[in-house]
Amino acid sequence: MQEPKAAGREPVSVEVKAGKTYFWCACGLSRNQPFCDGSHKGTGFAPVKWEAKADGAKFFCTCKRTSRPPFCDGSHKALEG
Repeated sequence: MQEPKAAGREPVSVEVKAGKTYFWCACGLSRNQPFCDGSHKGTGFAPVKWEAKADGAKFFCTCKRTSRPPFCDGSHKALEG
């Protein structure tokens, strides 16, 4: 499978709501970052489903290289350019 497109070089802080389900973009093609808008169709990528357990801020990955999807793990620091 191909590498996902880096949609950004730093995480995005999102205020999440307990009980709400979020679909994180894994391909990097969505125009609704960090969330899926269906742009992955035909790419072999699929969004990551995540449900918030509590209200609060979460830092979602936009470089798409995280080892903890959908959250940032600092992988963006290793991106070139």
